[in-house]
Amino acid sequence: MVGGVDAKELRAPVFNIVHGSFVDGWGTRTTIFLKGCPLNCVWCCNPEGQKTYPELRFTQQDCNGCGKCVTVCPKQAIHMDPEKHLAVVDRSQCDDCLACTKICETSAMDVFGKYYSVKEIFDCIARDERYFGSDGGLTIGGGEATYFPDFTLELIRMCHDNYIHVALDTCGFIETENGRKCLEEADLVLFDLKGMDDAQHRINTGVSNQLIHKNLRYRDSLGKDIIVRVHHTGYNASEENLNQTADFLKTLRSIRRVDLLPVHKYGMIKYEQLGMDYAIADVTAYSKEEEAHFVELFRKRGLNVQIGG
Repeated sequence: MVGGVDAKELRAPVFNIVHGSFVDGWGTRTTIFLKGCPLNCVWCCNPEGQKTYPELRFTQQDCNGCGKCVTVCPKQAIHMDPEKHLAVVDRSQCDDCLACTKICETSAMDVFGKYYSVKEIFDCIARDERYFGSDGGLTIGGGEATYFPDFTLELIRMCHDNYIHVALDTCGFIETENGRKCLEEADLVLFDLKGMDDAQHRINTGVSNQLIHKNLRYRDSLGKDIIVRVHHTGYNASEENLNQTADFLKTLRSIRRVDLLPVHKYGMIKYEQLGMDYAIADVTAYSKEEEAHFVELFRKRGLNVQIGG
């Protein structure tokens, strides 16, 4: 029991479930993405994972102009564009009651996120177990995998009781006791690093990196597998930062691989669907030669490194 609730009935909002992932840890995996994140990264590719509750996803291109959503919105947050004859959402008025999603015939009004209990998620994972093989399993990501620490810890333990390997994909900003237990008990941790300079880290993500580095050192002290994911974008890919990152990582003993994650714009459409501004529209990808140079910075320090992951 947790707070008077059967632990298996603990609930958390999930915004995506990927079956058959090859990029979220060892082997073939099922990856769940929990909503809620303590960071606010400038380059975030999953903005639907930032808030802690289901949100309205509006795709105007799918709107048929019927206007039914206007009539059911209790906040009068929706009106019809007089020229396009398509719905427009005023996000300053919308409270994500989601009444419009229940009447929309084309799914132009839809939802990012759905609440699941631990048992419901586990049952979903168990159906996939036949293709995990000897090295696959579950990956818990987000958002931040430990934002609902009681939920995540119970899910890890339920999987372990059934001999399912668990990877935890974390930003490392973990403040709760049960969040740290998740960090301890996961078989593999995918640990994001987003910059070594604390002042710049605060600008890019909204938080200090001190707790993040402390938690990485703690996980490393346990001698359990870590894949470090180094985000490098136009905001943090200076040679100085990458050299400092590589120097930091070479002092750790449990790093099995370093994944350099280049900038991409796959999340742009989701910003539109959430009515959010997209900050990195003008950021360009690095050339193959630049990426090869970044790889060499880590490789020459004896680190197993690759692009992507």
